[in-house]
Amino acid sequence: MRAIQDTAILVDSPVPPRDAIARLDAAEPLLVVDDLHVTFTTPRGIVRAVDGISYRLHRGEIMAIVGESGCGKSAAALAIMRLLARPAGKTPKGRILFQGQDLLKLPESKMREIRGRDIAMIFQEPMSSLNPVLSVGLQIMEPLRTHLGMDKETAHARALELLQLVGITDAERRLDQYPHQLSGGMRQRLMIAMGLACNPKLIIADEPTTALDVTIQAQILELMRDLSRRLDIALVIITHNLGIVARYADHVGVMYAGQMVEQATAEELFARPRHPYTIGLLKSVPRLDRPRGGRLETIEGLPPDLLRPPAGCRFAARCTLRLPLCDTAPNLVPIDGAEHLARCHRAGEIAAGLTPPSRTSPAPRTIVAPGQADVLLRVDDLHTTFVSRPGIFAEPMVVRAVSGVSFSVRRGETLGLVGESGCGKTTVGRTILRLTPATSGNVQFGDTDVLGAEGASLTAIRRQMQVIFQDPVSSLNPRMTVGQIIGEPLKVYRLARSRSAAQDRVSELLSRVGLHGYMAERYPHQLSGGQRQRVGIARALAMEPSFIVCDEPVSALDVSIQAQVITLLEELQRELGLAYLFIAHDLAVVRHISHRVAVMYLGHVVEMADRNALYETPLHPYTKALLAAAPVPDPAVERMRGTVVLGGEIPSPSRPPSGCVFHTRCPIATAECRDVVPSLEDYGSGHLAACIKLPESLAKSHESRPA
Repeated sequence: MRAIQDTAILVDSPVPPRDAIARLDAAEPLLVVDDLHVTFTTPRGIVRAVDGISYRLHRGEIMAIVGESGCGKSAAALAIMRLLARPAGKTPKGRILFQGQDLLKLPESKMREIRGRDIAMIFQEPMSSLNPVLSVGLQIMEPLRTHLGMDKETAHARALELLQLVGITDAERRLDQYPHQLSGGMRQRLMIAMGLACNPKLIIADEPTTALDVTIQAQILELMRDLSRRLDIALVIITHNLGIVARYADHVGVMYAGQMVEQATAEELFARPRHPYTIGLLKSVPRLDRPRGGRLETIEGLPPDLLRPPAGCRFAARCTLRLPLCDTAPNLVPIDGAEHLARCHRAGEIAAGLTPPSRTSPAPRTIVAPGQADVLLRVDDLHTTFVSRPGIFAEPMVVRAVSGVSFSVRRGETLGLVGESGCGKTTVGRTILRLTPATSGNVQFGDTDVLGAEGASLTAIRRQMQVIFQDPVSSLNPRMTVGQIIGEPLKVYRLARSRSAAQDRVSELLSRVGLHGYMAERYPHQLSGGQRQRVGIARALAMEPSFIVCDEPVSALDVSIQAQVITLLEELQRELGLAYLFIAHDLAVVRHISHRVAVMYLGHVVEMADRNALYETPLHPYTKALLAAAPVPDPAVERMRGTVVLGGEIPSPSRPPSGCVFHTRCPIATAECRDVVPSLEDYGSGHLAACIKLPESLAKSHESRPA
């Protein structure tokens, strides 16, 4: 696994196409899911979570299942593993054939032998799947001793081999550690190691990289693809990230409201989608490899309630191609050949050239270009340090979360802030808002010194500076109605003269963010994820701010809901002249919504530029690695790109490397980089980068150009 452990490796050879996978077309499928139904019994009735899906998978193949939250992806995977919650979860109909035997008919004792040995599952959140009181070594050794009958010494040697296989360094020491002592990327690799322990024939990975940074995501998925090809393991990846699907999948199944609505090879589905839902998903994803065009397409509305699913097409209520015929249920039928299936009455017309009408309208022109507007926020040499004491007699541990960060944001401008988890992005936002105390530096908001403001001055600033948090579930009070949540700042700051005026203002704010007025009476748990995020935006707008910190506002949302929220933020910016600090790890989203982008690494800004300049001509090695690691939702483009795997984990902020903080992972680092701390230098047109190797690198690039 040298390719995973090295600092950075360019894989020049493209991934073999599906037809080149070493198998005979006539070979017996490893897995056949045939007309599978999954139901859950609830106090309100029976939820039909999976309604008749079918697919087959051969050895060495990778199949991706995509769709919005609640569409049945995970329920179908749990049914294969026979892990549905009992007694609520049932499989009333269908077959799951694994190596020719129906898993649904096996006794539990036989299924326990298969589960973990022949079929493994990698769950979405490792911390909820790993036992916190057992060491890493014991958790890997358990299936080895249970399923393969290994003795303790042999199981220990195999566990050590598995950790090395998945690219975990210092494996001997890691075996004695506990899950909480590992980083997120290491925990996910540990889950993969446990899945591989007994040499399974099938691995089901349920959102295996959702919580991971793009560089760690690339490491994990490259590892899984390599193991699938080398060891002839069939792999089912459940995800909502279409870039991952384009880069790694051989086949794709698109699920909607419990049904499979389209199936095809990855190349075919991305090039020629035949279902309006698939078309909508692809159009709602911003592209990393293209300059921003217009607004993102959105899929309005919500999926149907699976307690009472509609009798006809389940997507009809949200479809722009709906006909009276859509009141009858369509079948999943071949469209462009035996391997391309679509569940749509109008799929043939779409194949002939019919295009769903666009839901977007031309964006109005901005009155003042951000580059010409006044500077609203200026941050100079900001430092934020945390001091903690691990134990009574231990030495204090100093964490330098933010080190010398400087930038400015103009009125009506969006500054994107990107980087891996732990780089200090969120701490920058919280420090600006005075939610976290700064150690040193200066934050100027208009004519006011934010860090020195007190009393009425601080109150006035807090009205003008608001925040939209990443997780609306944890940031909205579950005991308050939506109306009370939005109305609370109106009451505290006396922004409404009367109760009726406050109610009118709440209704106005709900309407502005695309919600109905009657939702003021609902509680947060009664809303969808996208609706809750809109409530968070409405609450921020209640203060009539001029600057909003958006801390990962769309990372927890489905692709279609994400597009709706991004479009809303853009509309509000144009209408109200808002300035945003947009913190995110999704590089494609940041390119779409931002005017300028700053890249952070271990508390430092290492590059900052106009969005197109940074994405088209990145200067810093870390920025290049981030962009190369991020997948593009287009298999044809992915085949042409070399895959850069940035090895290693981000160092601890409590023990940062000397010199350039990136030198431990940098592919061009030399001994000099360990001693010199680079400063941000302007390389033209406001393109700033911090790397002592850049002048030499740019000079060589200029010399190599033809005269």
